[in-house]
Amino acid sequence: MGDDLSGRFVEIYEHAYRPVLAYALRRCRDPDDAADVVAETFTIAWRRMEEVPAGDEARPWLFGVARNVLANHRRGELRHEQRTAALREHLAASPSLALLPDDGLSEISRVFGGLPEDDRELLALVVWEELDTAQLGQALGLSRNAVRVRLHRARKRFARALAEDGDPRAATERSAW
Repeated sequence: MGDDLSGRFVEIYEHAYRPVLAYALRRCRDPDDAADVVAETFTIAWRRMEEVPAGDEARPWLFGVARNVLANHRRGELRHEQRTAALREHLAASPSLALLPDDGLSEISRVFGGLPEDDRELLALVVWEELDTAQLGQALGLSRNAVRVRLHRARKRFARALAEDGDPRAATERSAW
């Protein structure tokens, strides 16, 4: 971009940044989204500097660009919300969640969440993803023997944490793992 257009962009940016930001802030739920809208608006202006009207007409042109950016942003949010709702429905119907009664799920989830991250990942790969020791080794980059040792220790820690929590299923859970 030539020096003339670069200088013009700086002038437009300095003149219109605050009004465009205010425009976006009034229309976005999250200030981070407003910042994204402003950044995208000025990115488009930079790429299309030859099309930006001169003088006072630049600001309304930028509002039009920001309006289109907001519309795209809202469409993206709507698609995200629809996909999230569909995923929630799918998860709610998942047989994996049907394995435990609702009251037990929250207790076990709490105990499970208190385990070290490595234990949670290992146990989750076994139970939810149904990986055997060879597959675990491949996924984690470990030997089968190392997986067996870690899995044994993770199961013991989980059973101990369940027992400490007073869960009567601790002994049966241990045998199920």
